[in-house]
Amino acid sequence: MNSKLIVKAGLIAGALDIIAAFLNFYFKTGKNPTIVLKYIASAIFGKEAMTGGIEMIFTGLLLHFIIAFIFTLFFSLIYKKLWSWFQNTTLIAVLYGFFVWLVMNLAIVPLSRALEIPFSWSGAITNCIILITCIGLPLSYLFRKNNKAI
Repeated sequence: MNSKLIVKAGLIAGALDIIAAFLNFYFKTGKNPTIVLKYIASAIFGKEAMTGGIEMIFTGLLLHFIIAFIFTLFFSLIYKKLWSWFQNTTLIAVLYGFFVWLVMNLAIVPLSRALEIPFSWSGAITNCIILITCIGLPLSYLFRKNNKAI
């Protein structure tokens, strides 16, 4: 396992994902994107996180990157099997981005204390595209680049 690759890929995927989340939130609402980080912190602290200050913003950012690193680590463990099945970087990216969306929306968020956001197809599609683009594609590309011998 290449720990430098995992750290690099986790940082890139986590940064791209949170930037996309900030932009998406800002363009939809016109509100301060740090609300996104408070929402992430609400997974642990519930609705109290939304009225918190800088500590909740930092907690949300830390939690976001922990989750990004967990998904990156998992990807590193399954990448060779995915490549042996599909041998297509883009397809792997799409499948993994969709997998991340499913896990987050069907397991992690519902089992957390995060505030419930009403489901909408447009929101789901947008969020899925963000995860494919910001997590699936960078991970798929970086691990393919570093595993050319497969």
